[in-house]
Amino acid sequence: MALTGTQLVSGFLLAVAFQQRFGELDRYELVVYLSLVALAALATAVGLAPVVLHRALFRKLEKERVVRLGNRYLTATAILVAVLAVGVSHLIFDFVVGRGAGVVAAVLTLVAVLALWVLPLTLRARR
Repeated sequence: MALTGTQLVSGFLLAVAFQQRFGELDRYELVVYLSLVALAALATAVGLAPVVLHRALFRKLEKERVVRLGNRYLTATAILVAVLAVGVSHLIFDFVVGRGAGVVAAVLTLVAVLALWVLPLTLRARR
């Protein structure tokens, strides 16, 4: 699920560069955009890592290692996707409405992500 979302965001970011208004991005927006493209590429690579790991260690009696490392990769992917969501919302609102709206959108997205992660992390800590 996370990988599909990451791939969709990556595709969106790549398509943006071919839009007519892309040239209207100021220097700040261009830096944010390029940072997001790099982050999306990294998130995709990290998201695919469990598949590569599984293929490399399949039938090698390394199930515990595959599960442990796969969990770490997926946790890293979730963090990267969250940062990507914050950045994309910031960029879109910044470009369409203005810098202040971009900051507000980023903060609200970050608050939403953190709020949605509190319950699972709290449940995990209780165990």
